[in-house]
Amino acid sequence: TLSEAGYASISFADLAASTSPAVVNISVRRSGQGATNPFMMPFFGIPEQPHGQGLGTGFIIHSDGYVLTNHHVVADATEIEVTLDNERAYKAKLIGAHPQLDVALIQFQPDTRLAVVPLGDSHGLRIGEWVVAIGQPFGLGHTVTAGIVSAKGRRDVQPGNKPMYANFIQTDASINPGNSGGPLLNVRGEVVGINTAINAAGQGIGFAVPIHMVKTVLPQLRQGHVSRSYLGVRLAPVSQPMARRLGLKRATGALVREVERGQPADKAGISPGDVITHWNGQEVRDMGDLTWRASTFGTHERVEITIRRGTDERTLKAKLKAFPETRQA
Repeated sequence: TLSEAGYASISFADLAASTSPAVVNISVRRSGQGATNPFMMPFFGIPEQPHGQGLGTGFIIHSDGYVLTNHHVVADATEIEVTLDNERAYKAKLIGAHPQLDVALIQFQPDTRLAVVPLGDSHGLRIGEWVVAIGQPFGLGHTVTAGIVSAKGRRDVQPGNKPMYANFIQTDASINPGNSGGPLLNVRGEVVGINTAINAAGQGIGFAVPIHMVKTVLPQLRQGHVSRSYLGVRLAPVSQPMARRLGLKRATGALVREVERGQPADKAGISPGDVITHWNGQEVRDMGDLTWRASTFGTHERVEITIRRGTDERTLKAKLKAFPETRQA
């Protein structure tokens, strides 16, 4: 209705006025010339700026100058500079990063009072809900666009064809090169996602990392390193025919395709062909869900894993270990 449209436009104006001061432009310099960003090419379809320079967006989450952005915005940067909406610029440094989630925490030393933007709850997002993106598309600083949540839990989106943990939020709020790392906001002005990628072949198809996933690793980002936990299995999806054979009501869970010898899953008694249905009592929706839970549960933590072996169900106990960083993921 007309009244609803009027209310929405007023809300967007107030939202932009209150949150834009907490959104920063990020410029970086990388070693070498003509460097390209692997995340940029397949989704944005254009190379980065010449001479190893790049542009992105971030948002301030703490008055001490902490800024969240995408990892690919600041990866391999030799210099990082943030610019506030009042055009004041500051040198920044990388504090911590999680490449598999494409999130990074940087910090600058402010000499003025900073606006901050609160982190919301992406779990509670509904499809069709209004959202707002703020960033600097094509270098046009502090551009505000609005749209809706088009879908949630997009696990088949892999920017740069690199495996990622993010269960992306899909939105039709306009996102373009330069928006990377900027906030996706709900109508209350809370961050519900970090704008990360678009599909260059589609119109109005953008993707953001859910903020609840970022919150999970944020304490470790502040410490400078994210320690991933490790179960030691290779997985495959559960098909509908397989679910019927196992007596499952739905095609949920994760099929264990391979178990690494001597790793936590092997020691717990998990075997190839098992279907992991629950993790510490919580249902495993799919293999992506299990990968995220296993990697963020905590190194050296004990977990109860419910499996389906044939038509039998059993619960096993495993002690996780730290991800072996020296091997290929």
